[in-house]
Amino acid sequence: MASGPGCCRRSAAERPGEPGWLAGDEQGSAALELLVLAPVILALIGLVIAAGRTSVAQSSVDAAARDAARQASISLTPSAARQAAMATAYAALRADGLSCRPVVILDLSEGFGAPLGQPAQVSASVTCTVRLSDLLVPGVPGASTLTARFTSPIDPYRARADGALSQRRHATAGTIGRQPP
Repeated sequence: MASGPGCCRRSAAERPGEPGWLAGDEQGSAALELLVLAPVILALIGLVIAAGRTSVAQSSVDAAARDAARQASISLTPSAARQAAMATAYAALRADGLSCRPVVILDLSEGFGAPLGQPAQVSASVTCTVRLSDLLVPGVPGASTLTARFTSPIDPYRARADGALSQRRHATAGTIGRQPP
């Protein structure tokens, strides 16, 4: 056997306990760990994207319900309130990039049925189904149904529901700026 200062020296990979030391049965385990962890990491990223998409969509549905209730509360008649609420909800969701067909439900009974001088309100509920199937993440449903409800007050001293005051206002408004025949 050779003796001397350089004869019995081992590399770091051959000395147990040293940094860089690999036991003979642990070589190649990094590739195996990556193979096991890669699907888990991809699934977590997919879940984060699904949660983010759902959160953004819920804020859009909340805004659509708020806008629909507000537009309904400033309308003069129940039919105009329905039209304004539907148009506003569609426009708000389209502006936010949601491609869903919203269901808008209005509660106009308390608002337009109240006499002048009494507090009144209009409620709008917007429901939208958002697709998540394009994410292809196991465990994530294909779609998520989101609902938001908002209530907006009606001015208690403003005419509503084709009352006598409302008809008088419309009649005089139509003649302003026109010459009588």
